[in-house]
Amino acid sequence: MNYSVSEENYIKAIYHLQQEAGNVTTNELAQELATKPASVTDMMKKLKAKKLVHYERYQGFRLTGEGSKLALLVIRRHRLWEYFLVEKLQFTWDEVHEIAEELEHVTSRKLVDRLDEYLGFPKVDPHGDPIPDKEGNVETTCQLSLLDLPLNVSAEICNVGDQSSDMLELLTHKSIQLGTKLEVKKRFGFDNSLEVKIRNLPSFTVSEQVARNLFVRT
Repeated sequence: MNYSVSEENYIKAIYHLQQEAGNVTTNELAQELATKPASVTDMMKKLKAKKLVHYERYQGFRLTGEGSKLALLVIRRHRLWEYFLVEKLQFTWDEVHEIAEELEHVTSRKLVDRLDEYLGFPKVDPHGDPIPDKEGNVETTCQLSLLDLPLNVSAEICNVGDQSSDMLELLTHKSIQLGTKLEVKKRFGFDNSLEVKIRNLPSFTVSEQVARNLFVRT
């Protein structure tokens, strides 16, 4: 079955929100998609009729098995296109999200599988998010926040939580990217900021907000 761009965007947004909150409310989804609650309610009725969401009025909603499969397919397309744009066309990691938002709606399964093969079956996108395989399986191995990293333990940046252009620009300015090796040298109790050291560079400070959005593997 083919789905509209709008339907795919709703399904993807529900998938991301329910990872954090379980059942998703109309207002949460309206805020996420910058639309009106009445529009969300209308769309939920359509998606329920297509058996993509469980939806009861005033109870919130979540994806069915079929809805989750569709969400992972859209996410797979999005992250493969991001990888392609960075690795093959030399876009920077803060330029690719909006372009991939358009490309993710190219629905040819054959094209996406060929793209995956051409790229060498990458496991993560340029921001460290796992790329679902063609069966919808997702590997998640990068769970430790920089905030929780013990002092003087070498670790490698493997994922960025906040992928806004402003955040990625800030990280680039501080020479932080995927694969960057660093240590936390000091924690400041006043504002929970961290003093961080990257090899061959002077130590510098990152805020609690930045540290919470950086995930590492030791």
